[in-house]
Amino acid sequence: MEIKLLTLQTAQLETMKEFYTECLGFSLRGESPNAFQIQVGTSILEFIDENVAGTPYYHFAFNIPSNQFQEAKAWLKGKTTLLLEDGEDEADFSFWPAHACYFEDPSGNIVELIARYRENPMKESPFSVNHILNISEIGLVVKDAPKVGEQLKAINIFESDNEPITHSSLHFMQENKNGVFIILTSVGRRWLFSEKKSEIFPLKITLDKAVLGVNEQNEFFINNRL
Repeated sequence: MEIKLLTLQTAQLETMKEFYTECLGFSLRGESPNAFQIQVGTSILEFIDENVAGTPYYHFAFNIPSNQFQEAKAWLKGKTTLLLEDGEDEADFSFWPAHACYFEDPSGNIVELIARYRENPMKESPFSVNHILNISEIGLVVKDAPKVGEQLKAINIFESDNEPITHSSLHFMQENKNGVFIILTSVGRRWLFSEKKSEIFPLKITLDKAVLGVNEQNEFFINNRL
């Protein structure tokens, strides 16, 4: 499973474009009056401002080289403010294993850089935005997580720990162990490194084999591409 294209809503299109391209240095892949796209390694991240209701926010993550976490963290710290959890500005996920750090963009998205030590390759040259590998995670917030979990299983996307899917937990859904996940959850779960809780907002996730997401009526949809 790869996230080819991730489409998210924003109420601050121009501010977001400036932040991601001028502050962080991502390459602008394309733009229109109501959208822009940036290249995130092998993935594309798109923000749109059509039919936006309220101030949507999401949690998503970028994979970085397995040997460059501290470099990447220092790079990020020079450009924006790192978020804290219990006074710490990084997370040690010993069970993956991985290290991660977080920031909030102008739309209030909780964005993560994560170095996965088993899955992510190494890089030898000094870290830059061009070393970001791909979109690693996207939080998929739905009304009925167990029901959506069954729909994901039908296209061979399974709970990574083979745990039953509940309304109250975060479930890391994946097809294979390549460090790319859809984080399935219901409303009201607090995102790490933030006081924000999971809410349903429209989004579209284009995978290598299917398109899925949440429509403007806050309903989950899934379409096989093949």
